[in-house]
Amino acid sequence: MVNIMDTNEEERVKVCMSYSCMEEVTLDVEAETNQRVEESDSSEDEVAPRNTVGDVPLKWYKDEEHIGYDITGKKIKKQARKDMLDSFLAGVDNSKNWRKIYDEYNDEEVELTKQETRLIRRLLKGKTPHAEVDPYTPYVDWFLWEDAKHPLSNAPEPKRRFIPSKWENKKVVELVRAIRRGDIKIDKPKEESRLYLLWGDDSRSADKAPGINYIPAPKPKLAGHEESYNPSVEYIPTKEEVDSYNQMYEEDRPKFIPRRFESLRNVPAYENAMKESFNRCLDLYLCPRSRKKRINIDPESLKPKLPSRKDLKPYPSKCYFEYKGHKNAVRSISVEPSGQWLASGSNDGTVRIWEIETGRCIRIWEVGEGVQCVAWNPMTGLTILAVAVGLDVLLLDTGLGDDEEQYKIKKLLHVEATTVANDSDHNGSLVDWLQHDKYKGIRMRFRKTITSVEWHRKGDYFSTVMPGDSRGILIHLLSKKLTQKFSFKQHGIPVATKFHPSRSYVFIATNKAVRVYDLLKQKLIRKLEPSVREVSSIAVHPSGDHVIVGSREGKLCWFDMDLSSQPYRKLECHPKDITNVAFHRSYPLFASCSEDSTSYVFHGMVYSDLNQNPLIVPLQILRGHAATNGRGVLDCTFHPRQPWLFTAGSDSVVKLYCH
Repeated sequence: MVNIMDTNEEERVKVCMSYSCMEEVTLDVEAETNQRVEESDSSEDEVAPRNTVGDVPLKWYKDEEHIGYDITGKKIKKQARKDMLDSFLAGVDNSKNWRKIYDEYNDEEVELTKQETRLIRRLLKGKTPHAEVDPYTPYVDWFLWEDAKHPLSNAPEPKRRFIPSKWENKKVVELVRAIRRGDIKIDKPKEESRLYLLWGDDSRSADKAPGINYIPAPKPKLAGHEESYNPSVEYIPTKEEVDSYNQMYEEDRPKFIPRRFESLRNVPAYENAMKESFNRCLDLYLCPRSRKKRINIDPESLKPKLPSRKDLKPYPSKCYFEYKGHKNAVRSISVEPSGQWLASGSNDGTVRIWEIETGRCIRIWEVGEGVQCVAWNPMTGLTILAVAVGLDVLLLDTGLGDDEEQYKIKKLLHVEATTVANDSDHNGSLVDWLQHDKYKGIRMRFRKTITSVEWHRKGDYFSTVMPGDSRGILIHLLSKKLTQKFSFKQHGIPVATKFHPSRSYVFIATNKAVRVYDLLKQKLIRKLEPSVREVSSIAVHPSGDHVIVGSREGKLCWFDMDLSSQPYRKLECHPKDITNVAFHRSYPLFASCSEDSTSYVFHGMVYSDLNQNPLIVPLQILRGHAATNGRGVLDCTFHPRQPWLFTAGSDSVVKLYCH
């Protein structure tokens, strides 16, 4: 702009006259523009730009003091730029500052009207600029097709459309002759090999470009402060530490012991330099190197999606009752089939009968030795308890039934004379059936220690295990007082036996494997290989198609009999030996107890659909038993009707866990 204050009087007059002329010209231009706008058909108000340079790039005026020329041909001076602080203050003082935009072409700030802001907002939302325009108006067909009987062209079909072309025929004949002469060679498709690696890796594909990709060798560890010839005092070991290093095994001993020297000149040659260089060369020469593909996978997506524990209730979670009375570790517990009574055997030489709901001890037997196992007869009405004590198995009448049941039990437990097992060998009889007058039951005398007693579901047969003998599994018939050796040779030390819930199968668990035999057909059905150090316990699902096996190394193996002889799932849950595993009779629950004084409760749902795998979900870790003499929980079993778990510990306490 022209500075009027710095001019003289004459110049002021000239400038005022020029300004008046400019105003007249501007008014004339605006009048003409308004007239053109009124005469135009456009619905928008068009304003002529102040700058008349046209399509000339504004970067040409970058170094100039003006940005173009107005309609009168005068230069349009550049305005002074505002800094950020002035722009911020201007925005604070003016509430309509957000409507202002900078017009780079005319070098001025333009304030948008409400109608223009409304149009911009509609465009940003993806709508039409004008609200009165309906983009979904019905389609108007401008042609009438009712009386149209002929196509747009009524010309007949040309003859070339249905007569073969002579030119194409000649071209085909030329191509055929060229192929026969060998001028044109057709590439035959490559026959894909029918043989391929089923579990092959794509990285070993032969389709890749020849040559070996360069893989840099791993770099050795850089020397630190310990390798310095004058290390700090804290890095130098004492004489006692050096002596302890010399007593270690060679693989555990430190590779380098720091020493201090007065100067670098006194440092001797490294004695293992040649040896380490040779080993380094062997590593670089013999190390198999391969390029592996890395796949970017979210670790959370690899986790199995398990249901919530709230949806899997009920399951035992809290200690509800404690049965105290034993003076030593409780080795075995068993629940009566009706769910009213609990039997426990301890190392203090006693067997106790407890009422589950009240915790009252109603009967105690003094057997004189540590009890290895107790087991109730599974038949309702036959309240017979089998107790394994040293070399004997006692069949005791608990006296819990009515008169009719007691009469049947006394008749069943009566031995007329000394009964000897019908199978015998050169060493003598297997078992002696004796009448035990003190406890009003039967005493079975064996040649070796009995560790396990297992009843058949019908309550007449039961099996015993003698771990000290490779053929130490015997099957007994209570009604006839007979004993029979198991006809199959056991490959290993027997640990436990289980009868199938519905078939004539028996599961024999040795320290290395589990074998399933058919007692009627006298043949081996299946061999289950848990691949653990030593098997400690076994449990069979109520359906009979699934088996869980506990091991001495704390691993729990789930087997699907219809799937494979290998474990379907292997759970590493306990840090110490698993002492027992158990299935619930009606709820989808199974549990394990261990020497680490804990019991784990799992949800194990088995589906009738063979295409659906069993669902295994860990639910609860039950704690409460105190470790005594390095031992924890020794036995666990479920209530036959309720989702309750009983555990027996080395602290001479039996605990009941409820939901």
